[in-house]
Amino acid sequence: MNPLELAPLFRFVLVRTSHPGNIGGAARAIRTMGFTRLELVAPQRFPDREADALAANAVQVLAEAGVHGTLVEGLSGASFALGLSARRRGVNLPELSPREGAAQALAAAARGEQVALLFGNERTGLENEELATCHAMVRIPSVDDFSSLNLAQAVQVMAYELRLAMLGDALPEPPPEHDEPPADAAQMERFYAHLAETLDDIDFHKGREPTTIMLRLRKLFQRAQPDQRELRVLHGILADAQRMAMLARSAPASPRSTEGSHVNQAEPD
Repeated sequence: MNPLELAPLFRFVLVRTSHPGNIGGAARAIRTMGFTRLELVAPQRFPDREADALAANAVQVLAEAGVHGTLVEGLSGASFALGLSARRRGVNLPELSPREGAAQALAAAARGEQVALLFGNERTGLENEELATCHAMVRIPSVDDFSSLNLAQAVQVMAYELRLAMLGDALPEPPPEHDEPPADAAQMERFYAHLAETLDDIDFHKGREPTTIMLRLRKLFQRAQPDQRELRVLHGILADAQRMAMLARSAPASPRSTEGSHVNQAEPD
């Protein structure tokens, strides 16, 4: 297969973009590299004349851009995601250069997966919760004392690296055989919600704050990249654990434990 034919499997996801000119600039950036899919999550102003002006001849990309209220909606259908960040964050993710990220993204597309590249708000970037939906973080190696690129520039860097990877001599390995397609981002988010609910039901946290362990579990399952059948098995395990926890809570106390409790209370110290 010609790697250039994989371009429709890539989407560029702009999250909470505040300036419409950056949306237009991003549309122009991806179109020059052969990509056309732009997804916008909670943009502050869109559609907007300034976006159209900065898009130049890529207005069709803007016309076809998806607009979503949540990141999960913007990632729906994608099973491999990379998050761009200028700073090292608290989320424990593999950190890749743009070239390494492009190689991994192209390999995922060669397996038939839809790939998302996430770009955060101009001022704050991607939040930790948004990065947690990704399989790895890409950091553009800019200078330390002036590290922040314009949003459209960052999009251009990644679009160029993907184009370069597609034109390169080292093509991705043939995709392995799979009985089931990989779980996409929306399916994974439903699983994480079920997992969090189950851990609460079995009192796993014992009063401790759950954020850290949930981030670690996310990293584990993002690395494993379960397919849809495997995810159904995991849901089944969680459902059984919830059922057993409910039975344990509703079971009456045994006479022996009640009697022992009464005796202990009656005995003097």
